Amino acid sequence: MKLGKLYLIPSLLGPTEPAKSLPTYVLEVCNEIDFFVVEKAKSARRYLRSIGFTKDFDQLGFVELNKRTTWDDKLAFIQEAVKGKNIGVISEAGCPGVADPGADMVKLAHEFGIEVEPLVGPSSLLLALMGSGLNGQSFAFIGYLPRESKERSKQIQHYERLSKQLNQTQLFIETPYRNHALLEDILKTCRPDTLLNISANLTLPDAYQVTKTIEDWKSTKVKLDKKPTVFCLLSA
Repeated sequence: MKLGKLYLIPSLLGPTEPAKSLPTYVLEVCNEIDFFVVEKAKSARRYLRSIGFTKDFDQLGFVELNKRTTWDDKLAFIQEAVKGKNIGVISEAGCPGVADPGADMVKLAHEFGIEVEPLVGPSSLLLALMGSGLNGQSFAFIGYLPRESKERSKQIQHYERLSKQLNQTQLFIETPYRNHALLEDILKTCRPDTLLNISANLTLPDAYQVTKTIEDWKSTKVKLDKKPTVFCLLSA
């Protein structure tokens, strides 16, 4: 039996016109998929309808992949491709597999010899880096820092030193309601001449993307509550 394929389907970064962020090829591929692995079924269905998907969801496989999903569940999901079905992986926002549980499905696909095809779409991390003016040839995505302020500040200090040593841009993200706590610790911890880019709600009508020194940020007010944000840091 011919194996199916695993498609990594990018989703929108927020409520915006799909045509502004997605190539039409994404919808064409979705229409060839029989089994969807998603973070949240309700929002994934809403997203698929927004890009023009017309198939009956009740006739398709639709399962959720999150922190409660067991390894046995994931093995069962990948068996659908072994049986010949095409699988589509969709994250809540942006590209699946990056800071996202979809990475496990990709790992299993490679182990079972299933072809993986990532589709083109918006990535907040790359968009932030592109628009930051910071080093785009050497960079590292750190992800989430510790929640506790003291430990978080230690990590910020560590990555600032590493940034200076390697001339490397460091990228951080945070749960939106903790954006201001992270920003406050960055401003308290980093050197005045270190550069910080803040990129929020990228691709949306109220997108915000500004690079300044830490010293200049201290006198700047910015509202980041409930806004998905990427912080890019480069120490000179």
